[in-house]
Amino acid sequence: MPLLTDLLDAISGGQVEIVDLTAPLSPDTPILQLPPPFSNTIPFSLEQISRYDEAGPAWYWNNIHTGEHTGTHVDAPVHWVSGKDGADVSQLPLGKLVAPAVVVDVSDRVAENPDFLLEIDDVRAWESANGALPAAWFLLRTGWDERSADATRFLNTDETGPHTPGVSAECARWLAEDTPVLGLGVETVGTDAGAAHGFEPAFPCHSYFLGAGKMGLTQLQNLATLPPTGAVLVVSPLPIVGGSGSPARVYALVER
Repeated sequence: MPLLTDLLDAISGGQVEIVDLTAPLSPDTPILQLPPPFSNTIPFSLEQISRYDEAGPAWYWNNIHTGEHTGTHVDAPVHWVSGKDGADVSQLPLGKLVAPAVVVDVSDRVAENPDFLLEIDDVRAWESANGALPAAWFLLRTGWDERSADATRFLNTDETGPHTPGVSAECARWLAEDTPVLGLGVETVGTDAGAAHGFEPAFPCHSYFLGAGKMGLTQLQNLATLPPTGAVLVVSPLPIVGGSGSPARVYALVER
């Protein structure tokens, strides 16, 4: 076990930092709001079973009530109609849940335009500086996690709909079908931009990535602390049999 021992020594010695990318899960966690006639998920909540009382004098525990796509969570291919014959969340390969990550930072442009869309040329510019995209998680840093404690600012909806950044339809298709990336990770409430209901196809990140057997990962935090390349992402969803997704603990291993 010399390699694992070296890793543990590097973590304990500070040469490798564990960066938590997960949003806290509570009743205040922002959740996606679909317009009528579509149905919405329930907010997260705890239902106490006992807490050192007559129902359980020495123990405290709860039932949890939540949707699969609440907080920091994984989208499995079966979540979307384009991937309906694909893997559910219990079938996602571990080798893709522990994998390299690349970070594309567009936070400066999102600060000026909350409807910013990543285009192929933006990724090409990143590749010019960092090398060709590898078989890795593609993490889009927008700075949107700064809003996550305030659901109104995080969802950013007005009379015309939600205004959150994302990926253009053309770029989503290219990333999903023509590059080796394993999945798309974002800081927003879903992998698609707020205006993506009006794209062709609608919600292209869901349609193309999940249709290609790849994954989505949402509501990440602290991407600003990761390098453009070199981090290892660890994604830990619940293995829900038949599940379309799951809340997940997500963290990165970063060499310092």
